[in-house]
Amino acid sequence: MRLKAINTYTIALMLFFTVLILFFAGFLEFPSVSTSIDPPIKDSTPPRISTPDPFQDMFKAFKKWDSQVGCARFKEKHKDFIENGPNGSVSLQQDTGDSGCSELKKDHVSILVKGWTWIPDNLDNLYYCRCGLTCLWTKSSVLADKPDALLFETNTPPRQRRDGDPLRVYMDLEAGRKRTGAEDIFVSYHAKDNVQSTYAGGLFHNGRNYHVSSYKNNDTLVYWSSSRCLSSRNQLAKSILNLLPHHSFGKCLNNVGGMDMALSLYPECANDANVTPKWWEHLHCAMSHYKFVLAIENSMTESYVTEKLFYALDSGAVPIYFGASNVLDFVPPHSIIDGAKFNSMGELA
Repeated sequence: MRLKAINTYTIALMLFFTVLILFFAGFLEFPSVSTSIDPPIKDSTPPRISTPDPFQDMFKAFKKWDSQVGCARFKEKHKDFIENGPNGSVSLQQDTGDSGCSELKKDHVSILVKGWTWIPDNLDNLYYCRCGLTCLWTKSSVLADKPDALLFETNTPPRQRRDGDPLRVYMDLEAGRKRTGAEDIFVSYHAKDNVQSTYAGGLFHNGRNYHVSSYKNNDTLVYWSSSRCLSSRNQLAKSILNLLPHHSFGKCLNNVGGMDMALSLYPECANDANVTPKWWEHLHCAMSHYKFVLAIENSMTESYVTEKLFYALDSGAVPIYFGASNVLDFVPPHSIIDGAKFNSMGELA
């Protein structure tokens, strides 16, 4: 028994020295003491960095939207919304397309704009409309010496008229719109009027700088600008702006150090450094630096949805809106924050 124990001890000792020799010779390799996990295999593919796709050219952005979504597909997808609105109300006149073209007795009409009006002169032009119709829109009585219609906007049509006089068109886009009784066609913002003209139209978007910022302020969230300081609107603005970091431009509740400070904060918004800037020229550009724009109408009137809302949408910001009760009928789904839907300003903020 003693001999067997000695042999066992001898064999174990020999195996130990054999393993030791092999280890130092490099035939055996044990895991490193520093780690017990194999290093990860490096992927040769470069990491994909998610970056936003900011746009600075509004028209290119709209073309891109058309190529990816398209007006036709958008209208088809939201057909019920467009026709009936979210609450089943009809707030927009429907485009009849080319129906009724055969009833037209003219292939050209001319519109003469009468008197002083805020309608921009650069709208004067020859336009091509549906049914192959051309239309001359002008303030020049020389170009439209025999107009088919006279447009009155600031001035009301005269009460007296003679046989053979052109049609009289009166446009009133103010909240308390009112017919004069002397017009043949009444143009305003409501669907019940003869012709509906919303504030989203092209005549409100002339002479603007559509440079859009590629970044948004993270510290100052809300843009607001007003120089007509109505007490009711100021009170409403205070109640929400006191709860949110904001920049207030204009005369009302100004907190940016004075008037015309937008270009001091955002010099890239200047159209021409050699020309004295006007606030409306860089409005969209300044707005585009903010995630939200506070838009408060002068009057809470049905269908009275003004450029205050559409300018904010144009700039790529989300409007916080207070105004028409049926505003959702005038904007794309989920594009605005309707302040009237909240129980309190604290809940909204």
